[in-house]
Amino acid sequence: MKHITLERDGDVLLAIIDKEGDDLNRVDGDLHDDLATLFRELKLEREARAVLLTSRGKAFSAGGDFAWFPVLQEPGRLEPLRLDGKQLIWDLLDGHLPIVCAIGGHAVGLGASIALLCDAAVMAQSATLVDPHVKVGIVAGDGGTVAWPLAVGPMLAKRYLMTGDPVSADEAFRMGLITEVAPDDEVEERALAFARRLAAGAPLAVQYTKLAVNKLVKTALNEAFDVATALELVTFQSEDHQEALAAINEKRAPRFNGR
Repeated sequence: MKHITLERDGDVLLAIIDKEGDDLNRVDGDLHDDLATLFRELKLEREARAVLLTSRGKAFSAGGDFAWFPVLQEPGRLEPLRLDGKQLIWDLLDGHLPIVCAIGGHAVGLGASIALLCDAAVMAQSATLVDPHVKVGIVAGDGGTVAWPLAVGPMLAKRYLMTGDPVSADEAFRMGLITEVAPDDEVEERALAFARRLAAGAPLAVQYTKLAVNKLVKTALNEAFDVATALELVTFQSEDHQEALAAINEKRAPRFNGR
């Protein structure tokens, strides 16, 4: 992997997102491939008893890299991305090891979906969770339409998914999106402590409990994920998406027209 490194701390495997040259860890083709590789390989891990997913830089992941989006308009690009994205989420849920996420900075878009689909999440006091797909004229198709409703219910999930408004750490904890809020300089330490606690538990009991609960999550994914990603691909081709990207480049408010 180019932008994710692995380290071991006793029975805990640390997976560290650290995108070279980008302290916001924005998702482009390379990082998307790395994330898919990570969750696929975690299914093969046999030494660790828990995983800590963390990051370096100012953000856990600031979502999609806008410089990558024009590439996705090229013929034949979107369908492989859809297939890889689906497998990424399924591998995240199918992995037997409990995954604790340290949200040390803003978690946006796919970054937020991954954080919310982990088994526990410790969030920095100054960080935010946000799924801003709608702000660039596309559907939240990378797991957000499942992760948010499962945590907070359909109506509150739609309030955030249809506006792209951010959720603060305190709000995220109150709503049940995350496990714990920590001071900014203690996030990884607190998350690692919880990962060590899970690693010290009875492995089969912990792992099978995760898999049993994730059956519920996967049922929801079976209902909504393919529809959401298909509609996301449709909106990638929309005039509204092109207008959103143009507005970002020109530093102005977008003018959406529903086409």
